[in-house]
Amino acid sequence: MDTTHQNNAKVFKSLCDPKRLAILEQLRSGEKCACVLQEPMDLTQSGLSYHMKILCDSGLVVSRQEGKWTHYRLSATGREKAVNLLLALTTPTTEREGDYTQRDK
Repeated sequence: MDTTHQNNAKVFKSLCDPKRLAILEQLRSGEKCACVLQEPMDLTQSGLSYHMKILCDSGLVVSRQEGKWTHYRLSATGREKAVNLLLALTTPTTEREGDYTQRDK
């Protein structure tokens, strides 16, 4: 399989799990420490790490270390890439940019 498709699939994989969607929802209010994300999700440390790796690999979330703690936040660049990817994949090649018919709205 093409590497581009494998990388693009990471974005959609990150969005197809309810726990990861809940994590993204929590991060909407700002950067959070892993310990803060873990408690309301009722996840073990390894469970949270698994989901955070997928979210970070997709580019939607970025992390930073502060001592022994990892802090996570949403990535504006990752969001833009994900939106552009979805638009590219769902826009017919015969359709010119901005040339939408009324029935498509």
